[in-house]
Amino acid sequence: MNPSESLLLKSLNDTPIGETENFVWFITEIGIAALVKNKKMLAEVSDYINEGHELGLDLSKEEIEYFQINQKIVTLFYS
Repeated sequence: MNPSESLLLKSLNDTPIGETENFVWFITEIGIAALVKNKKMLAEVSDYINEGHELGLDLSKEEIEYFQINQKIVTLFYS
């Protein structure tokens, strides 16, 4: 497991900042993480951006990385 994955996994045990239809959102030491609720769902970037707006997050200019950690799909948004 690389350092980013370790930080993300640790953050997923914290209280989320919010929840939308398809994602649970977390603040991490390295950015905003979106945990996909339904593993079968293949989300488009626009899904994340639209649902992030529901929580007041502007993710449109962020870099994006995708991770699969312990059977969980997590997307990281960072500057």
